[in-house]
Parts: sequence; C-alpha cells; structure tokens
Amino acid sequence: MLAQLARRSMRAKIAVLEEAFTGHFTDHHAFLLGTMLRRVDAISADIAVLDARIAGQAAPLAAAVAQLDEIPGISLASAYVILAEIGTDMTRFPSAGHLASWARLAPGISESAGKKKGKSSTGHGNAYLASVLGNAAAGAAKTDTFLGEKYRRIARRRGSKRAIVALGRSILVIAWHLLSDPGARFCDLGPGYYATRIDPVRRKQSHIRQLEALGYTVTLQPAA
Repeated sequence: MLAQLARRSMRAKIAVLEEAFTGHFTDHHAFLLGTMLRRVDAISADIAVLDARIAGQAAPLAAAVAQLDEIPGISLASAYVILAEIGTDMTRFPSAGHLASWARLAPGISESAGKKKGKSSTGHGNAYLASVLGNAAAGAAKTDTFLGEKYRRIARRRGSKRAIVALGRSILVIAWHLLSDPGARFCDLGPGYYATRIDPVRRKQSHIRQLEALGYTVTLQPAA
C-alpha cells in the first residue's frame, strides 16, 4: 500500500519499496515512532510561534516585504532575512554596486596571460545574507523568468556555482532598486529578453561554435 504512493522516478522501484516495507512492527517500534512524532510536533509548534512573532515584528515593513516577495525565488522568510541584514534605508549605499560590494557579491577580476577574466566571489561578506540569496537564486534558477534564463546562460559557460553567485547578486541589485523607491514594483523582463538583445550575427556564431564543439561541421544555407 505505501509503495503505491511513490512518485516520479520512484515508481520504477515499487517492487524494491514493497520489499523494504515488508517486516515486523512491534510495540517497541510504535513507542519509538510516537516519541519521534511528538518531538516533530513540538518543534513544528515552536516554529509556528517564531513565525508569528517575526511576522508581528515585521508588520511595519509590510510594504517593503511585499516588494521583495515579488522577486522570483524570494519567499516571505527570505524577505524578512534580507531586510534584517540590509535594512530599508538604501541611502547608506550610493548605488546597487555598493550594496553588492558590501555583501561581497561584486564580480572580481582575475588576469592570466594578459587576459582579464571575470570572477564572482562571496568573499567574507554577510553569511546570513549570502545564504538566503543563494537559496533564492536556486529557486529562481528553476523558473521560466528572466532570472531563470540568466542562470541557465551563465551555467552553460561558467558552471552552476558561479551562476548561483551571479544570480544572487542580481537579486540583491533588484532589491536595492525596489527598496530605494517605495512605489516601485518588480517587473519580470521574461525569459526571451536576451534573445531580443543579442545581435543576430553573434547568435549565429554562438550556435555554430556549439555545434562544432559537439563534433559537427557546419555549413549554412540561406533560407529560400
């Protein structure tokens, strides 16, 4: 019965699950399970109390919380943490770049053989802020939005870790702009934004390079 509740890829392992569920459940097992479930219920109750207290403390910041909550990947809990760490007064940071630099999410520059290469680093910035931005970036990366497409573009070229850092920085920059203007609202540019901005010739060359990297010889034939 329990094995039939399996979803997605686990559906292919129902036989294994049925075998794993076959066994004996004694009174001692019931006692241990009951103890663990009571502990889970107690922790859940504590979390609910803390959530209510945080929401009460953040009530005066409801407008700012609502602004940040519109950003892909940002939840109410994430918005609370961001506001707790950077505040609402963005005049302390002359620009979004200053905030990113303060948080150690500003891109750095490394040089090799005379060539400069961009490098994103979290350095020794605010650990709480970096953590929540990383989680927000991971969530935004899965969305069909401008931020999601930005993650996929960077991940293809630089890897997922650098893409997450870059996306975290973008989210922080968006937060700065929103908090700098109480009347501003988040507006998603859409996943197709980059396609409309890239020069057709560059797009063609990029596709050719990708195909050649896969071992293909590319010959272009103009469409009739």
